[in-house]
Order: sequence, then C-alpha cells, then structure tokens
Amino acid sequence: MPYLFTSESVSEGHPDKVADQISDAILDEYLRQDPAAKVACETLVTTDFALVAGEIKSTARVDAEPIIRATIRRIGYDKPEYLFNADTCEVMNRLHEQSPDINQGVVRAMAEDQGAGDQGMMFGYATRESDNYMPLALDLSHRLLQELAAIRREARDMPYLRPDAKSQVTIRYADNGTPEAIDTIVVSTQHDEFDADEATMLAKIKADVQAVLVPRVLAGLGPDVQKLFTDQITYHINPTGKFVIGGPHGDSGLTGRKIIVDTYGGKGAHGGGAFSGKDSSKVDRSAAYATRHIAKNLVAAGVADHALVQVAYAIGVAEPVGVFVDTYSSTKALGPDGKPLSNGAIARKVEELFDLRPYAIVQRLGLQNPIFGETAAYGHMGRPPGTKQVTMPSGEVKTFDTFTWEKLDYVPKIKEAFGL
Repeated sequence: MPYLFTSESVSEGHPDKVADQISDAILDEYLRQDPAAKVACETLVTTDFALVAGEIKSTARVDAEPIIRATIRRIGYDKPEYLFNADTCEVMNRLHEQSPDINQGVVRAMAEDQGAGDQGMMFGYATRESDNYMPLALDLSHRLLQELAAIRREARDMPYLRPDAKSQVTIRYADNGTPEAIDTIVVSTQHDEFDADEATMLAKIKADVQAVLVPRVLAGLGPDVQKLFTDQITYHINPTGKFVIGGPHGDSGLTGRKIIVDTYGGKGAHGGGAFSGKDSSKVDRSAAYATRHIAKNLVAAGVADHALVQVAYAIGVAEPVGVFVDTYSSTKALGPDGKPLSNGAIARKVEELFDLRPYAIVQRLGLQNPIFGETAAYGHMGRPPGTKQVTMPSGEVKTFDTFTWEKLDYVPKIKEAFGL
C-alpha cells in the first residue's frame, strides 16, 4: 500500500537560521585569521537584539559586532518595520576563552593523534531518489525556499515578500520505496502589510506561489521529478493567515535548533549534535560531513541504493570506537559466495578506505578553511561542491573548495574495493 513521507525546510530569514548564519560567519572570520582556531559560538536573536556567546581558543582578534550586522543585513533584515534591523539592533558579545580541560583532550604533540572534541555518534545518509543523493522531500523543500529567496531579492514578481519563510513537502511512495507523486506542499512566507483585506491578500500570495514560485522550481528539476508535480497536489499557502510579524521579532532564534533541516529531513538518522558555530575539531560537525561523504560515495559507486553510515567517538581519543553501515537491504555489492555483502562486511571495507580520525577528516575535507557560512541555510548536505574566494589577513586572495563532503572523489576506489 502506498505511504506518505514529509520533510520541511526553513528560509535564511527564519530566526533559528539567522542565528546559525551569525555563528558560522564568526567562525569563518576566526578561521580566516587562524586556521587552528577552536570555536564554539552560539547565537540568540530576538526583537532588535542579537547575543553571541561561547568558547574560543585562537590567536585571531575578531570584532564580532560588524560581522553580526553584516550577516543580518545580507539576509534581508534592513528595515525598521521588521523590528529586527541590522543597523539598529542591540548586539551583545559574550565569547570567552575555551576551557583548558577540554583543550588538553583534543590537542596532541602529533597532529594526526588529535583527539575527538567530544564523545558522541554521527550519521551520514545517501539515497538514489534524487540527483544529489538526498531524500527528495527535503531536497524539494530546500529548493522552494531557495527560489523564494531569489524572487524576494529580485523584488519584481512578489515584491511583498519578507525574509522569514517555511516549506514542507509530502511525497507519496509506492510499496517498493519509489516516489509516485507529490501529495502536499506547504509554504508559509512572511510578507508586507497589504492594502487589501486578508482574504484578498492570501489569495494573491497563494496564486503567486503556484504561478511564480513552483514553475521556477520545476525549471531546475529533471523530468523524473517534474512528473511528480501533478494537478492533484494539495497546497497550503500561509494556512494560518496573515504573516506580517516574523523573523526574530515574531519568534526568538537559537543556533542549532534546525538539525533535521540541516541534514536529511527525518530520513536516515541523526546523532543529535548541531553544526553551526563549531570548528572542525568538534566531531559533531566534521564527522557528520565525513559520514555523508562516505554514504554518498557508496551509493554513487553502486554498493547500495540507500546507505546510512554511523561513526562514534570518545572525547580525546582519535580512533573511532565504532563504524556502522546500514543499506536497508539494498546492497548490490556481492561477496565471494555471490550473495550481497552484509552490513558488517561493508563497514569493515569502509574502515579500510576512509581514515576516520578527526585530523584525517579535517585534512581530507579541508575543514580548517573559512567555508562554513555557505552551509548555514538550506542544508549542509546535498549542496553542489564549489569554490569560495577569501581575502586573507595578508591581503592575498585564496580560493577554497566548498562542500567538499559532497564530492564523488572516492567512487573509483570504492568500485575497486567492492569489485564493481
């Protein structure tokens, strides 16, 4: 019998995402000046107020306030009527020195022996149901809001848009796990005051979402996904009605409250740790990226149609305490007996192919570079690898790779190891 699965996303103007972006902007500035910086930056935003707090160990000297204001302005909170304004909001900085007790568990005489910054388990997931090996419902939820933000900045077709927004996509699956159709789309977007009555206002927003936003999203999709958009979709557009008050004025925001949006939309699994504001010595972040890299390359290489990879650490210890793989009975790689390899056998090969010590992850994925601001909205996973130019303190302009954990650079090695 067909079943439904739902994922959601939130825009860059959502209060929690505002907080995430501020935290990662501050992290990037520390890494720009000091690649070895240890940073744990948390942010709180509310009505015309932003607070940053946390622990830092770095030779860098960072003035947080202009970074905070620039981030808020870039997102789009630049008008007094938003009651959260980059130019006028109060900013409070409570960043301080990292505890030496934590630092002694991480730093080692030999860099490759660097211990994990904390205990815990991290998960990576990949699936064949989309071109970027992401769960389709989440991928579409992100795309809706990325396109909505582009429309907002153009200020042409939907000039009334404000920065805060949420989306949700429900997909109907066949018994074999194949997407059959999109069942429901939910979009809630903040907007300016309308001269019209509420019913007319809501009708205008709903019509624009269906006539402007959805076609633009469709244009960027392949034919297999486009055909899932039928005339049977149920749309809920601003279902609560008027949405003028939003952003940090409508609801306070905190770093790390959107961990499912940041990862796989409820598919796979999550170890519970947030990402933004943390440097790569925190395995909550670096190992989550590493396991996504592994899972994506396993699926792309043809080992399985779906893959979940878990790694776990003890604080201060370099070698992981365990590696786990689950292919959800979709394994295509065969053992010497001609039968699909067990999850345990796949995990052993993963351990041979990928060095999962924190230092090795950081080096392999380039995680001491100032590349994290781009991750803090619309998901840390499934984004296309790219490059970013950064002016260094010396004045030199350097180019850094971004979303390195999305590269399919291990596919040849995996195919060879698994005989594919």
